[in-house]
Amino acid sequence: MAKILVVDDEAKILKMVSDYLEAVGFEVTGVPDGITALKKYRETEFDLIVLDFMMPGVDGIDVIRRIREKSAIPIVMLTARAEENDKLMGLEIGADDYIVKPFSLKELAARIRAVLRRAGKGGELNSQSAEIIKYGNLTMNTVKRSLTRDGEVIDLTMVQFELLKALLLSPGRVFTRGDLLGVLQEASYESYERTIDVHIKNIRKAVEPVPSEPKYILTVWGVGYKLAENQDGK
Repeated sequence: MAKILVVDDEAKILKMVSDYLEAVGFEVTGVPDGITALKKYRETEFDLIVLDFMMPGVDGIDVIRRIREKSAIPIVMLTARAEENDKLMGLEIGADDYIVKPFSLKELAARIRAVLRRAGKGGELNSQSAEIIKYGNLTMNTVKRSLTRDGEVIDLTMVQFELLKALLLSPGRVFTRGDLLGVLQEASYESYERTIDVHIKNIRKAVEPVPSEPKYILTVWGVGYKLAENQDGK
């Protein structure tokens, strides 16, 4: 049973989400603010956090920033903001997915399960994936879900890990944004496709020697992305 931390300052939403997730099989802890969320996060080993974007005091963005300093725990944002820039901001700083209020509880549960599957919890690892993938100075262990560059550990969120794994398994293949959404088992909607660009930007920050001049993950203009067949990223 996956342990979920739900954070929302609206009491009705907090209770509604917590009750539903418990009813469909999750172990849930609900808290009303960012300070309490950080305290609970430090005290308990959760599998995923459902986090409201806008809260008084320590808001969702602050919570994500503090957690990402130490952990790649999956985070799903709840946001009442429909503006694309706000959603992309959350992904930029490390959220794995988002859902806009008002939302379907069934959809939220499905998103949570999808993120947990990508994290290797509550689902099977891809049987077609190699256990160890080497590319240039990068080494990925798909079972331990670890990545190193020249032996140095690189921290990625679960979404970033899955996207990079797909690219590493197929050097030279051009992936459309829709293809990459398929890797994440997400529906191909235009707004979701744009989030792929944010995730790729964050992966480049983590693995490229010079992120502004990528040598590994190349943009195929008007189409999507590919991993360079030349493995010398130094």
